[in-house]
Order: sequence, then structure tokens, then C-alpha cells
Amino acid sequence: MNYTEAFDELQTIVSEIEKGEISVDELSEKVKRAAQLIKICRLKLTTTEEDVNKILKEPDTATDDGETK
Repeated sequence: MNYTEAFDELQTIVSEIEKGEISVDELSEKVKRAAQLIKICRLKLTTTEEDVNKILKEPDTATDDGETK
């Protein structure tokens, strides 16, 4: 599951809860699923942040005209 899918499903669950569309019987399962989705989103965000920081810390390998050194 990618970030967008997890986030979209999480938004759906939150919307259902806010609208009162979830029965008490379903609530526990929806909250558990929401917790799983939050973990997925956090992991994806953390991984992406680490990747971006790694890229930014690498020395510049391109010259001004776009050619690699």
C-alpha cells in the first residue's frame, strides 16, 4: 500500500466516524485499521524525509550546464 492509498482510506474512516456512519460494533475495528494506516503514513513520510536529506547531503555531481562531472 502506498502513502496516497493509506491516507485516502484513513480520511474515509475519519469521515465515517465524524458523520456517525459507523456502528459501535464497527468502531473498534475502524480505530484499529486507522492506527495501522497512520503507521504506514508515518513510515512513508519518515523514509521519504530520510531519502531527501540523503540526496541533499550528497555532493553536487552536476555542472552548471547540466552535464555530470
